[in-house]
Amino acid sequence: MELKSRTESEELLKMRSLNTRMELTQEEKFHYFNLEKGYEGEVKFDRMAESLREERYIINDLLLKINNSYFQIDTTLISQEVIRLLDVKNFEGDFCLEKDRFYAIKTGREYKNPITQLSKCASQFRQLLHDLKLHYLVEASVIFINPEFTLYNAQVDHPIILPNQVNRFLKSINSTSSKLNDGHKKLAKQLISLHQTKNPYSQVPNYQYEQMKREMYCKFCRSFLVSLQNHIFVCGKCGGHETVEEAILRNVREFQLLFPERKITTTNIYEWCNVDLSKRTFCRVLKKNFIAVGKTSDSYYK
Repeated sequence: MELKSRTESEELLKMRSLNTRMELTQEEKFHYFNLEKGYEGEVKFDRMAESLREERYIINDLLLKINNSYFQIDTTLISQEVIRLLDVKNFEGDFCLEKDRFYAIKTGREYKNPITQLSKCASQFRQLLHDLKLHYLVEASVIFINPEFTLYNAQVDHPIILPNQVNRFLKSINSTSSKLNDGHKKLAKQLISLHQTKNPYSQVPNYQYEQMKREMYCKFCRSFLVSLQNHIFVCGKCGGHETVEEAILRNVREFQLLFPERKITTTNIYEWCNVDLSKRTFCRVLKKNFIAVGKTSDSYYK
């Protein structure tokens, strides 16, 4: 039973918009593509985890805090006898574990060692349970989900699930019966209530409104080659369709995400979308979907 669904993080949503609307550095693009790939891997695992039977709670994307230190868990699986902390990785290619080093063989690029990260995360989670005066067995695993991933020098005792082991891992969980009680329910609610909504480690670069490309783009392929045909936005690149109202509301959400300090006004959204529509159309959509504050030319929506 999924108690907390997975959604794109604010960091990913912002990076996705910035990648569309401004020129990122190579390092910023690398970070953005890693975020996209990581989310893609987590969603893939979620689909595979739908095969889990019996009574189990699944909590996705927990960001917890203990002793002023934050730690993140991709998937928390609460079963009768054990709580499993699962860190899903979507790396692709040949990688090597060498003592504390974890790196891509082809490029030599070094990444944070997922086993070290997992060990620290599990220790912090056990400390959290101790502070809550709860006693549960905790097991933690790194799940490498990408079938094009190969890892060299992994030890048998490493808490690693390789791509060709994921199905067996889920089957082994299914082979163990699980009946949850009120204690498990209380724990799940406590963990969700402790979830931190703001990630202090977010790596979104500084950006200014003036840097943004202010135009309407396709929601599917993110191309700016969109045109209005019979009150529908049509993409000249992928052929995607979107109604005028849907497109305007999507752009309002993006505007709010990137510039929460700026007011939603007809003029602001009209300039942000910069498309062949009248201000009256923007005003109509905003009035229909938001509450107007003020009656003069200074009015805005919330």
